[in-house]
Amino acid sequence: MRYFGGLDWGGAGAAVLRLEIKHDAAGLAELCKRLAKLAPAGELPIAIERPSGLIVDALVEAGHPVVPIHPNVVKACRPRYRAAGGKSDPGDAFMLADILRTDGHRFRPLTPWSDEIKALRALVRGRDDLVAERVCLANRLRSLLDSFWPGAAAIFADIDSPIALAFVQRYPTPDSAARLGEKRLKAFLASHAYCGRRSPADLLDRLRAAPAGLAGEAEAEAKGEMVRALAAVLERLLAEIAKLSARIEHTVAELPDGKVVMSFPRAGRICAAQILAELGDVRERFQTPDQLAAEAGVSPVTHASGKSRGVVFRWACNHRLRAAITCFADNSRHACAWAAAVYRKARDRGCDHPHAIRILARAWIRVLWRAWYDAKIYNPEQHAAAKALNLPPEG
Repeated sequence: MRYFGGLDWGGAGAAVLRLEIKHDAAGLAELCKRLAKLAPAGELPIAIERPSGLIVDALVEAGHPVVPIHPNVVKACRPRYRAAGGKSDPGDAFMLADILRTDGHRFRPLTPWSDEIKALRALVRGRDDLVAERVCLANRLRSLLDSFWPGAAAIFADIDSPIALAFVQRYPTPDSAARLGEKRLKAFLASHAYCGRRSPADLLDRLRAAPAGLAGEAEAEAKGEMVRALAAVLERLLAEIAKLSARIEHTVAELPDGKVVMSFPRAGRICAAQILAELGDVRERFQTPDQLAAEAGVSPVTHASGKSRGVVFRWACNHRLRAAITCFADNSRHACAWAAAVYRKARDRGCDHPHAIRILARAWIRVLWRAWYDAKIYNPEQHAAAKALNLPPEG
């Protein structure tokens, strides 16, 4: 008799068959122990919505085939089991197991990545999250300055640049900069190794041209303290992001697949690491470039019924992979004539910039997938479409 398991992630624990298991070391050990009583681990596949986490690691370590099933699939199947549309963790666990029983041949069991790729993924995703936090804090700082001293937010181009953060920490209120002149500003810029192209006089003009704040003395002083606090947090955050970036650049350069992705035009190290962190090193995961394009969200979705047919944007995808692939594609058109031609043709057809970049990314994925699948460095001489553009004119 064959068994199938469904595991739903939610609440205080996870529902396995008709048992509730706590999400801790003892609970995971009990989970594997109870499953072992049913059947050998290799003969008991487990369906789960999340493809990573301690539960997944424990099940894989025990030898169970773990089958990730996308939440959208589960949502679409829910009406098959209950007409009222209700939802519960035990019900979802049963449904996952039944989906695996009836449609298991449609899903691919999870193949664990190498430890090196997992480490790179943790670094890349952690850095991306910190960068998002930096943007959020920078927006808060700019908004705060705009509320009582707009000039401090306008004097430098980027509020989260080292020179701008140093400036607002030294001059957090309009009163603190009341006696700031060209000579003092020049000395301040020199002490912080400012390498901008604007002169102290130009910067002062920017500062004084901004609208004057209307906050009272007490309010301005209080907001100045908040400016110092946000600037200090941003300063430390930038330093930590720089450390992570250096670690990522070193790590991706040491990986064989990292060298493959970095060999593409303008891929760089950070962008290559972002791509590889989502691409992984399990070749069986993407059997065709079309599968990779769908995962990256750069191929549209077609809806066809009868005589009607529509092509729409693909929302369900790996959003981190799409951001990395499109970033690379955008950069590549500045260093590769073929990429520039693909982008230009798309724009000439009326596509806007993001759409044209996705088209270019889709074209690059065919080449990237082959290089990654074969573990070979990108060679422009073997890229027929790119090589054709560089041929001298006949005659």
